[in-house]
Amino acid sequence: MNYCLHRESWSTRSPFRITGVEFNEFCNVVVELVEDDSLGRGEALGIFYLDDTPSSIVETLEHLRPRVEAGIDRVALQTLLPPGGARNALDCALWDLEAKKTGKSIWQLTGVEPKTLQTAYTIGIESTPDAMASRASNAADYELLKVKLDGHQPIERMEAIRSARPSARIVVDANQGWSLQQLKEIAPNFAKLDVEMIEQPLARGQDEGLENYRSPIPLCADESCLHLGELEQARRRYQMINIKLDKTGGLTEALALAERAREFDLGLMVGCMGGTSLAMAPAFVMGCLCDLVDIDGPLLLRNDRPTGLDYDEGMVKPFAADIWG
Repeated sequence: MNYCLHRESWSTRSPFRITGVEFNEFCNVVVELVEDDSLGRGEALGIFYLDDTPSSIVETLEHLRPRVEAGIDRVALQTLLPPGGARNALDCALWDLEAKKTGKSIWQLTGVEPKTLQTAYTIGIESTPDAMASRASNAADYELLKVKLDGHQPIERMEAIRSARPSARIVVDANQGWSLQQLKEIAPNFAKLDVEMIEQPLARGQDEGLENYRSPIPLCADESCLHLGELEQARRRYQMINIKLDKTGGLTEALALAERAREFDLGLMVGCMGGTSLAMAPAFVMGCLCDLVDIDGPLLLRNDRPTGLDYDEGMVKPFAADIWG
């Protein structure tokens, strides 16, 4: 098997801010596998808050080169690498390669029924509530908004956005930026503002207080549920799980995590760490199994790949094999 790795950098349309971080570009790693004239590709960004970066992804994947070139399948991969960006890129490339070699679509391989999805459009943190309201107004074509907030003026910012977009569906992502006391003060106000869900209000590893808290709005675990091994703890604290392939280490475990989470009657969301349509395509597959979809990565970039997903006012159509799978 021919095994190629390369790094890429994709500039954002404008600075994109979440709690404690500003992005002016999204950097990724692409894996390419060639076998019997078939090409399989996978893209990953890693989990930046765990120092899972493009550099560490490349280093990990290079160590695995002899094993990959000798021949590897997705089942073996799950035991060779832990969850994270490196396994995600390789796992997705193996799915793509299998589809190309067998002539079967990703839908046939997974048994997932394709459908048009509605993705959230993300409103990053701006300097003032009015600036965030302006961003929301400029996204008038998108019915579903995902609003990034930190501990500074969360209620005032949300009030301004709701005033600007009175009929929009809105979910909020605090990216670990609040304390439990702040959550208890904020959640009732957000319920009055028809916020549908609050994602990751407390810091990873510091959210045990949620086990005795009954929020008026469903809470969703992101950083607090990276993969299947963390579901048991997360289900006691959250009503929903945000599945990201960079966290699970690829589509293989993401599918298993979704199945198990449904057994616990948890809501499901698919998200992303950013990226191009090559990263969004396998996330799209997960989106067909989820209640909420956030695969707007390409919409935050100045450019996408020449063959990218078809976005139209927040609606995303099923993709063809020339993109992935």
